[in-house]
Amino acid sequence: MKTLHLYVSRQVLATLAMTVAVFTGLFLIVNVLKDVLSLLLSPQVPVTSVLQAVALLLPYGLVFALPMGLLTATLLVFGRLSADQELTAVRAGGVSLLALVTPVLCLGVIASGVSAFATLELAPRCRVAFKEMSYALGMARPTALLVEQRYITDFPGWTIYIGTRRGDTEFANVLLYESRQEQLTRRIHARRARVTSDPATRQVIFQLFDAEVFTKSIVNVVAEPGPPTPVTNHTPTGSGEWSMVFFEEAPPVRLDFSGAQPSDGKPKHSEMTFRQLLAELAELRQRGIDPTPVLVNLHRQVSFSFACVSFTLIGIPLGLRGHRRETSFGIAAALLLTAVYYSFIILGQSWETRPQMYPHLIVWVPNFLFQGLGGWLLWRANRGL
Repeated sequence: MKTLHLYVSRQVLATLAMTVAVFTGLFLIVNVLKDVLSLLLSPQVPVTSVLQAVALLLPYGLVFALPMGLLTATLLVFGRLSADQELTAVRAGGVSLLALVTPVLCLGVIASGVSAFATLELAPRCRVAFKEMSYALGMARPTALLVEQRYITDFPGWTIYIGTRRGDTEFANVLLYESRQEQLTRRIHARRARVTSDPATRQVIFQLFDAEVFTKSIVNVVAEPGPPTPVTNHTPTGSGEWSMVFFEEAPPVRLDFSGAQPSDGKPKHSEMTFRQLLAELAELRQRGIDPTPVLVNLHRQVSFSFACVSFTLIGIPLGLRGHRRETSFGIAAALLLTAVYYSFIILGQSWETRPQMYPHLIVWVPNFLFQGLGGWLLWRANRGL
């Protein structure tokens, strides 16, 4: 029995390491790497800072990659064991399926413990630390985020385009677009610009030279004489006209960078640790404010900690029923089951402002569904063997 346990455990662990590495890499590329793209493209940022940023984002990706990797590993390993008739040999030796999969179930419990630590504590802290590092890097090196030939939207209300770089703080062919209420109101084209920062006011300052400043003005429509109409808060209707002024040295443009600083206030609920969410929940209840959004994130974190157990229980019997050796089948099945699991999480979060729908309980549905169905399928498979 010990030999069988070691054999199955090695198979699952080897496949788990591979699948977690693949899913973590994909998650970083698709969802997270966009946060460090400007750092990667900037020659002004040290390589150590980029590596530190990626390291801070790894726990965030691991939270999602570990359950998916464990599900894929169980589907692949037990599908291969079933296709190669190795389970038939196990049955002939008088070993039950439950006895065979005991170490894999224990591995699922251990993985859930690791996932719980990452979900409840490590990932939120690393996410906040990454934002603080990005802010500190941006204020210490205001040009770090100003990448050539790329539209930059890190500053609220502004879109920036840099033509070429002529040094650490000198740029050429700079375009700045200012928008208010999703309407373009100002456009600046400077042949040369110097960028500095003011940490005291948390602003990035653009000193523009040989600049053409286009400003949009609103021309009100003159109404026909008639009875007075009630005054409203709507913006006056009218057509916009552009006027241009040329400056050899334009007035400096100050862009607010404080929106990237998370330490001014509390982090977002999705970036709070378990203990921070508990404190926030108690504070809101004391003030008589509906705590449902906090409650949803609190239950989501705890519920997601059990995802590894749920995926292990559902993955073993489905792998046995698949009778397939192909890796593509296991990955496709894992992605489908993961989509079903996350659909309930997304549904609960979308209803976080509707307490009458009990969204904090909806996030628990996939665990009960997967664990119940997986346990029943495993029991039937054990009887079939």
